[in-house]
Amino acid sequence: MSSLTQGGIIGLMAMVLFLTGMPIAFALAITGLISILIFLGPEQLELFGKMTYDSVNNFGLLAIPLFVLMGNLFGGSKASTQLFEAGEAWLSRIRGGLAMSSVAASTLFAALTGSSAATAAAIGRVAVPEMEKRGYSDRIATGAVAAGGTLGILIPPSVTLILYGIAAEQSIGQLFAGGILPGVIIALMFCIWIYIAQTMEDRSTNKHLASLAEARKARQERTYSWAFRFMSLGKTLPFAALIVLVLVVLYRGIATPSEAAAIGALLVWVLVTVIYRDLTGKQLMKVLLESTNQSTMILMITAFSAVIATILSYLRVPQDLAAAVSEADLNKWVVLLLINLVLLVMGCFLPPVSIIVMTTPILLPMILAQGFDPIWFGVVMTINMEMGLITPPVGLNLYVLKGIAPHIPLKEILLGSLPYIFVLTIAIILFSVFPEIVMVLPNMLY
Repeated sequence: MSSLTQGGIIGLMAMVLFLTGMPIAFALAITGLISILIFLGPEQLELFGKMTYDSVNNFGLLAIPLFVLMGNLFGGSKASTQLFEAGEAWLSRIRGGLAMSSVAASTLFAALTGSSAATAAAIGRVAVPEMEKRGYSDRIATGAVAAGGTLGILIPPSVTLILYGIAAEQSIGQLFAGGILPGVIIALMFCIWIYIAQTMEDRSTNKHLASLAEARKARQERTYSWAFRFMSLGKTLPFAALIVLVLVVLYRGIATPSEAAAIGALLVWVLVTVIYRDLTGKQLMKVLLESTNQSTMILMITAFSAVIATILSYLRVPQDLAAAVSEADLNKWVVLLLINLVLLVMGCFLPPVSIIVMTTPILLPMILAQGFDPIWFGVVMTINMEMGLITPPVGLNLYVLKGIAPHIPLKEILLGSLPYIFVLTIAIILFSVFPEIVMVLPNMLY
């Protein structure tokens, strides 16, 4: 049996277990155990424990629970409301400005949390009800928040980029730097689409509201003085300064990613509990428990995904797949297109964490063989993972929005999010044609 056939069997086995509805970490663990029994032999079963331990015995992974804690401390406070209010004060007079403000708030929130689901949940709780009051359609309101939430896995600090850096043995600092400019550009592209979508809706004759005049009246924004705008902006400055501080400490080599995460978590705790006096004892305990649960889930998925990746490496699946692609003599852009299509399909069923850990050891040899930069590919791969967060049937952000706004049909949330998949596709094409957009900051800082 060829190595590629063996790899296909392992992938099919994992997919069948996923479809049963069991937790992904357990499905990966069972797949790993059965794969060892079938392909390596019962006498090698003890390797499962060793592989599991080795996969998480990495100091770099300590950054994950610390960044999760940092994000949950921030998300548990009223800071998300302040971010949205600042965005609303500055953007509300623009057509679709309230939806744009949710994207702007998500961008800054993402830079503090590194979690797409947390970003969508925190901003959505504030933004969706406000947009409904102003006459925004369900599609525009939920689509903007769901798409804005995807920025959580791209704008640093990003758990996804940390895992890719560890799996690909690349600099996490460079990956963080590579995610900044694409994240900002994608946020601007989201805002452009919101303006276009709102314009088309205003001109449509098939609206829920009786006329264009009524639509504009219902969406009449509040009037904000310049003093209020700058005051609202000032409330966000401590968190913006915190982001800059963490990134400077990381990029200047003063601290490792794990140490920078510890500094960030400590400073966020000081901000929300000591300065803002926002989290009480019970709320703080709840945040700690949520952070423990989320970190455990992520690390379990990471461990068992790494087991499968190690087994595939033992079977020489990555090497033989890379060789097969080289022998096929395909154009490197065709190879990149095929890789992105595979990742997109996987993203419809699996969370980014498991996809990154499982596929990076397989895809990296192919990418390097085609002459692509591994830092650039890590950013492009993460953008692809963003699509999976708003793509059915397992688009996490779709269900987060459904939980926030249960009265809005899931179909409307899905239809509102679909255009952003095309926006992200355009972004991938843009960064593929002009890779220097991704690499300018990593090259400048390193």
